Amino acid sequence: MSQSAPQKSLTASDIRARKGGSPLVCLTAYTTPVAQLADRECDLVLVGDSVGMVLHGMSSTLNVTMEMMIMHGRAVARGLDRALMVVDMPFASYEESPAQAFRNAARLMAETGAGAVKLEGGRHMAETIRFIVDRGIPVMAHIGLTPQAVNALGGYKVQGKGSDADRIRDDARAVAEAGAFSVVLEKVPAVLADEITAEIAIPTVGIGASAGCDGQILVIDDMLGLFDAFKPKFVKRYAHLAADAAGAIRTYAEEVRARSFPAAEHVFVDERSGS
Repeated sequence: MSQSAPQKSLTASDIRARKGGSPLVCLTAYTTPVAQLADRECDLVLVGDSVGMVLHGMSSTLNVTMEMMIMHGRAVARGLDRALMVVDMPFASYEESPAQAFRNAARLMAETGAGAVKLEGGRHMAETIRFIVDRGIPVMAHIGLTPQAVNALGGYKVQGKGSDADRIRDDARAVAEAGAFSVVLEKVPAVLADEITAEIAIPTVGIGASAGCDGQILVIDDMLGLFDAFKPKFVKRYAHLAADAAGAIRTYAEEVRARSFPAAEHVFVDERSGS
């Protein structure tokens, strides 16, 4: 009996080719066990700089470093067989110049085994995207609410309302023309997200955007209810693992204090003494 061939890992080109097709399923991951779980269902797994907030207790993504992204990228890579792994470029690793961006993107790719990098910004980052793509590194763009620019944006506000919609449209066109293989649309009005999805030739991946996008992404700790410091409107809790874990820890503590754990089945017997 012949054996089935190993499952092929998806590439940035595969994701690009899904424009207008079956919706792309995307989640973040930061550890090997979670990556293994996500790989069973996801087309794209993002090692997001959100790791700074959900795993390291930071108040924003601004203090995340290249070393952190490389460490978590390596961990996620060990858990993936099929999904495309994309690694976020952290704040201050790409804004200075296209050359700086390429050096750091190349380092992320080489040291993690990622299939692409993601960076935030629209028109003002188009030259940088083109520079990186022309040198062989696939880039996923990110427009709308860009968390690394939260101070300049005045907080985590919806982007693209009213006359500001033209700015977001221009950003989408610019990153698509620069060669990005896909673009994240974060926290933009649904109608605008639908218009952009219909207009540009690369897949849109929504987070707080529209079900009409070519795909969706969520921070996995948010959707599992592990990170419950706050809950954005666009997050749906598919589980409540923080509450489950708190209950389990409480029961464990009660049993330790009552000396009911460990029970007989949890300890070892010395066969020579019979005890």
